Amino acid sequence: MTAALSARRDEPNLSVVVTQLMKGVLYRDVHESQWAQLLQLQRQVRDYVAVIGLSVVVDEAEGYAFLRSRPNLDDEDGPAIPRLVPRRALSFHVSLLLALLRKKLIEFDATGGDTKLVLTREQIVEMLRVFLPDGSNEARLVDQIDAHLGKVVELGFLRRIKDAEGHFEVRRILKAFVDGQWLAEFDQRLTEYAAELGGDDGAGS
Repeated sequence: MTAALSARRDEPNLSVVVTQLMKGVLYRDVHESQWAQLLQLQRQVRDYVAVIGLSVVVDEAEGYAFLRSRPNLDDEDGPAIPRLVPRRALSFHVSLLLALLRKKLIEFDATGGDTKLVLTREQIVEMLRVFLPDGSNEARLVDQIDAHLGKVVELGFLRRIKDAEGHFEVRRILKAFVDGQWLAEFDQRLTEYAAELGGDDGAGS
């Protein structure tokens, strides 16, 4: 009986995989069992979530998968399907932090070293400080950056490392959300960010 139960537990289970995807991003290094099952059940998962207007994105090289709302095509028959995965409006500062982290990830990958990019809280503060107005209250500045960090952790693009206080792993799913087209305009966007954060001293002169 025990062996039979164990065997059933190891069998791919569509409900388990879809439920995990509904809860959020599925990572190879965090959800080992569900990841293995997803790879075996990809076709069934895609067919299942398509019924409710979703598609599944699987990046085997980077080790993550997530659900995305399918666009409503003009030539589709029937009413539009309501979004099950809502769009999230990001604040200006959180968007800036995501952009800087994505650029850091590109630079890190170019070195061909470790597969995990880990940054300290101090490193992230310094990354953002460049784009903040001179003369900002230091304590208030750090509190604000901590709030932005918390939001990025909540979104799943950073992960706090256990037993290493103040250290964060940049999750590679960031690559799926900050794409190549966005990065092609990266320098221009950073210039606009710096101008907005620093204020236009020449305005009205």
